[in-house]
Amino acid sequence: MSDTLPYKTGEIERIMKMGPVVPVLVVDDIGKARETAEALVEGGLKVLEVTLRTDCALDAIKRMNLVPGAIVGAGTVTGVETLQQALDAGSEFIVSPGLTTKLGEAALKAGVPLLPGIANSGDIMRGMELGLQHFKFFPAMAAGGIPALKALCGPFHTAKFCPTGGISAANAPEWLAMKQVLCVGGSWVAPAGASPEEIVALAREASGLGQGHTGQ
Repeated sequence: MSDTLPYKTGEIERIMKMGPVVPVLVVDDIGKARETAEALVEGGLKVLEVTLRTDCALDAIKRMNLVPGAIVGAGTVTGVETLQQALDAGSEFIVSPGLTTKLGEAALKAGVPLLPGIANSGDIMRGMELGLQHFKFFPAMAAGGIPALKALCGPFHTAKFCPTGGISAANAPEWLAMKQVLCVGGSWVAPAGASPEEIVALAREASGLGQGHTGQ
């Protein structure tokens, strides 16, 4: 009996379309994990990416999963080992800074929605060979910004993107205006030291950036 789960290609797109901004969270204080998630969801941002950059990140995913309405995924997944750790913590989707065939195949086998990082044509082609069509353009600004992504959208017109890296409240609308951009990733909605009230306000502002944006 195979232990491979069916990979639903439309599931990652459904998650990407749930809001114009995916908060990229670096959780240093586990005690604030749940209240941060609650504030973001209250502000209209339900899809949360917890980066595996801190010792408490996996525990943060577990705590944030307790928040009604939150869809919590793991970011900075760099290999099969961290993929399994993220899945064991209850991650509902996986985000990686890059894409290797080994990681892609493991995620597909697990049946978990995957948003792998790409920066050039070769990365996208590797993903498409695995059957993937949804990618994180990373690091968005350092990799050439909007002109670079527009150039990639030509030959890869079926691909959909979530630019991350250098995205801010000021430049997010320009990224979201692109037809193949479904959402953007950003850390500005939950800055270090912000109170829950401040995070709610920032999330509400960010959730409004997608008004009129269909990503179609």
